[in-house]
Amino acid sequence: MNMQAIVLASNRSSGRIRPTRWLASRSIKPGRGRGSGRIKPTDSSTFFSTWTKFRSLLVALCSSLLLLSGCRQPQARPARVVNLQQTWELEPGDEVGGRVVTGGLGDVTIQLAGSKFHAPFDGEIEPAEQASCAIYSTPEVPAYLFRLCGLTGTRFGSVRAGQSLGSGDYLNFATLRRQPSGTWIIVEPSTGILERALSPGIRSALPDPVK
Repeated sequence: MNMQAIVLASNRSSGRIRPTRWLASRSIKPGRGRGSGRIKPTDSSTFFSTWTKFRSLLVALCSSLLLLSGCRQPQARPARVVNLQQTWELEPGDEVGGRVVTGGLGDVTIQLAGSKFHAPFDGEIEPAEQASCAIYSTPEVPAYLFRLCGLTGTRFGSVRAGQSLGSGDYLNFATLRRQPSGTWIIVEPSTGILERALSPGIRSALPDPVK
């Protein structure tokens, strides 16, 4: 008789006939089913336990991938290449006696004493080829670049006027002017631009630099 057959039993007390499933008295044995396949019991608790472990493993894997993507270091910005017409024996980035040269002929050294140096205009700050230096540019004076050496905490990218470009004990500041040949030369820095950068609160009272 099939496992799912229904045995009709007589209810002597009421005279009614009620169906009774014949399930509890039989157990499933492998190899007794029809066809070539075997009938195996389905254990719901085992299935639930396996699924719980798989889900936990999947959650852990996804969390690890998210953590790795969040900790990924951003790609370093390429250094701004500036071809100077002038060359000297010692330039920023050179080493003397195991020490790095951060200034050169034409630079102005400013004692910051740990204070911040701000962007005088909206612009962009990029890493320079020289160690511990950055290049600041702005569309307000497109024919000029400004080399800043000695700052720490500099974040490269677009900057707004008045935004900090970094801080330090000393700043070596150089102004570079583009030549028709595409090269650059170091020229005398603008006092007005330096005042805007050192005291951003008074930048509106200063005249615009000569372009």
